[in-house]
Amino acid sequence: MTEPTAAGVLAALRARGETLATAESLTGGMLAAHLVDVPGASRVFRGGLVPYATDLKATLVDVEKGLLDRLGPVAADVAMALAEGARRRCGADWGLGTTGVAGPDPQDGKPAGTVFVGVAGPDGPPAVRALHLSGDRAAIRAATVDEALALLAGKLDGTADVTDSDA
Repeated sequence: MTEPTAAGVLAALRARGETLATAESLTGGMLAAHLVDVPGASRVFRGGLVPYATDLKATLVDVEKGLLDRLGPVAADVAMALAEGARRRCGADWGLGTTGVAGPDPQDGKPAGTVFVGVAGPDGPPAVRALHLSGDRAAIRAATVDEALALLAGKLDGTADVTDSDA
């Protein structure tokens, strides 16, 4: 299978008459930037939130504070909550969420390269992918964008893995 691209994902969503929003912690807007680099993205992409600080995940994206207190910001359930919050807050059919540790230092006991990407859509449960990436900050963030697009593409075609707990 060909690696999903922002253009390919946007085209698939446009063909379905559906929209997309993002909530990005680890990627800090990089995913949204990849999407808006595509001509015509505004037909599908509603917008994005960058709740980089943990408290903003709760206040801007409605991630439950208790979830953040219990698991910390780097967890599968947080990625799914970010995706659902992006979808809800931006009035989109689909939401993508990213969270993780880009490094070089660990965060909350999790090593650099620990990443979770989540997707939520109009039907069915959210999907999440746990990743263990290597490289420097730029490589980890770039790989996270690619994985988020691949997860959404998989959810659109019915092949995405679904996880309902923290990895």
